[in-house]
Formats: sequence, structure tokens, C-alpha cells
Amino acid sequence: MSDLLTASAQHIPLAARMRPRNLEQYAGQDHLLGAGKPLRQAIVAGELHSMIFWGPPGVGKTTLAQLIAHATDARFISISAVLAGVKDIRQAIADAEQERDAHNRDTILFVDEVHRFNKSQQDAFLPYVENGTVILIGATTENPSFELNNALLSRCRVYVLKTLDADQLTRIVRRALEDPTYGYAGGFALEDEAMALLIAAADGDARSALNLLEIAHDLIEAQQSGSKIIDRTVLEQVIGSNYRRFDKGGEYFYDQISALHKAVRGSAPDAALYWLARMLDGGCDPLYIARRTVRMASEDIGNADPRALRIALDAWDVQERLGSPEGELAIAQAVIYMAVAPKSNAAYKAFGAATRDVKALPAYEVPLHLRNAPTRLMKELDYGADYRYAHDEEGAFAAGENYFPEELKEKLYYQPRQSGLEIKIAEKLSALRQRDKTSPRQRFSDQDDTSCNG
Repeated sequence: MSDLLTASAQHIPLAARMRPRNLEQYAGQDHLLGAGKPLRQAIVAGELHSMIFWGPPGVGKTTLAQLIAHATDARFISISAVLAGVKDIRQAIADAEQERDAHNRDTILFVDEVHRFNKSQQDAFLPYVENGTVILIGATTENPSFELNNALLSRCRVYVLKTLDADQLTRIVRRALEDPTYGYAGGFALEDEAMALLIAAADGDARSALNLLEIAHDLIEAQQSGSKIIDRTVLEQVIGSNYRRFDKGGEYFYDQISALHKAVRGSAPDAALYWLARMLDGGCDPLYIARRTVRMASEDIGNADPRALRIALDAWDVQERLGSPEGELAIAQAVIYMAVAPKSNAAYKAFGAATRDVKALPAYEVPLHLRNAPTRLMKELDYGADYRYAHDEEGAFAAGENYFPEELKEKLYYQPRQSGLEIKIAEKLSALRQRDKTSPRQRFSDQDDTSCNG
């Protein structure tokens, strides 16, 4: 480590020491900061506006906010939504008002993890963002559409920060190795194979990459072997466990299960297996995936292949009974089966349509012929009168019988697709409906039809 570092600075984590001091040192986010891009132009012109930085950990949200303040000569106040409350917000606002009145200087109020603020805390910003007392820059790893209230969101511009790629992370690590003031001043080398392993383990997170490098450096120094080379063996000791990014309650979690579900729906077994492996590799509970496969079986396959539901339930059962790795293999088998199975969302759509009607339409009475009649009074009131027992009819089908409330006669919800078993189901339903139409025993005549069919 460079002798230029003071004793106190040496205890500052490498990731903090290596935070870029200008936009030229900032790695990544070229879609926002490249030449001619709107955010870059706004910074250069000093035209500040409130904004939300949305992106995964370690991509430079805090650093970018600090660089914007430095480039525009604005005061920078930082609070964390995890620790701060309304009192802290009020103090920050008071400081910003004093700075404006005394020095006519803008204040950037940076709120880390802004999605952690509740609605009342978010509302506390509104008048001061509106009148320009502060320029709010919020940082969040969660989708702001879901986590921020509309009033605040409408007053801010959302910028999406992307995961850093391998080249950008490599640039950051090499700068730390070579920096003579805050880094290691060339005193250590990182073998190419070790660099590749470090970049893969960091998984797009610059802070993670620098933390791993710092631990590897400290391990080499502690061994006192005289070696100044960090090789793959050292990195493997440092990594130890999985560093894959996987937030079990956040955006990555839902993005990956969405990708898995859509790959199954799209009949892409290889992609489905990839996303399954990614989720398991990231630490997702296999039982959660098993439950989701049951949903896929009903929503996207349905009666085109009813066996898919049974296979999904069997995989869930294997996972509960045997655990890993046998259970995970069973889940993989179920995912492959569903990906290659014929697809139909007819049952899913039918249930949704029926549910919407139940919520929107009146609670129609059960027709008398369908009502239960356990008592003499009910029978005297014609409960169950003229009910036709289907098993006593030809083909176990009471042609012309109506099972809806009269107001919904002939309503159709389930419309089988031309896929798998539903081809046969559609043929059977078509034949039964034809028998209904030609039956002399139709309960309601066409002229009395008051159906809501559509």
C-alpha cells in the first residue's frame, strides 16, 4: 500500500478509498453519462433536477450523486432511509434553507434506500422538492413504480443504472491495484485467472469486487510468504461461499422467476433450465420453485395435458421428502416436462372471466330445479322439481338442461384451445352443445333467452 496513505486512511475500506473523484474515473452507465446523453448534459450545464437512481447494489448510485454535487458546486447532504426519520428530514431541509439564504447555493439531498421510507416520510419531501429547497436524489434497488408514492415519483426523473459488465469491473480492479494514492500502487499483482474468478464472483457489483480484492490482499500480507501475487488459490479461499447476487425479496428474485415462468410458457426447456439453475445457485428455496411449477401447470398447460399438474405436485412432494439434490432434479424434470408440453391458458382465462362476472353481476338466485330439497317445505316450494339426473339420460348427458341462473343462460367461459388433449375436449363440448340446441327438452326457449353471453 502506498506510503501516502495516513494511518487513519489505511483503515478506510478499499471500496470507499477508490470511490471516483470525477466523472472520468466513473465506470459504467454510458447510456446515461456518455457524450451527448441527457444526464451528462444536465450535469455539465449545471441544470439540476430531482431524480431517482434505480439499480442493483454496487453500480455507483451513491458515487454518481456525489459527483453531481461536486460538478455543480452544490452542497451534499446524505441520509439513509434505514436509519433516518422525519426529524432527520426536517433538519436536512433546515440546513438546505440556510445554505440557500446565506450563500445562494443549491443543496442535493441524497437519500439512500429511499424505498424504505413510508408514505408519510416520502410526503415530507414534497413541498421542498416542489419549491426547489432541495434537489432530491434517491437511490433504490427496488422498482420505484412499486415502492415510491406517485406524488413523489411524479416530481423526480427516474434513471436506471445497469449492472457493471466484466470490462468495467476489470477497469475498476486494475485502477485499485495501480493507484499510488489510495490503492496498492503496483505492489501486488493479480493473475489473469484470479482476476476472471474475482470478476465472476463480484457479479456486476463494484463494491463486492473491491471488497474481495482487499480481503485477498490482506490474506497475502498475513501469510508473510513474500509473494506479491494473488493467484486463483488465494481467491478461492477468499470467496469461500457463493457470491451470486440474489435478493430473495427484491427485483432480481421476481425477474428470475418471471424469466423461468415465461421460458416454460414459451416452450423453451433449455432457457427454463438455465433460469432454474440460476435461482437455485442464488439460494432460492427449491420449495418456492416447486410451488410456482404448480401454478405454471394450471395457468399455461391446463387441460391440454392434465398430467403436468400431477408431475408438478410429485416434484414438490419429492423435494419435501428427500430434499436436495434429489428434489431439485425432480423439479428440473417437471420444468422440462411443462416446457415441452402442449400449452393452453383456457382454464386460467375461464376462471378469471367467471370470477370477474361474479364480482360485477348481481347475485342471481339458484334456479329451483337445481336447489337442494331436504325438507317437505322445500319440496312443496318446488325445490329440485324437474331436475334431470344426468346418469339416467342417454350418454349420461341431459340434453337441453340449463345449469346457470336464467339470466346467464348459455354463457361461455371455458373455450378449449387446439392443443393437446383440449382438441378432444373441444370436439366433445361442440357435440354436446349441438345436442343442447336440437333437444326438444330445452328448459328455456330461444325467445325467452336473456343470456349475458358475450
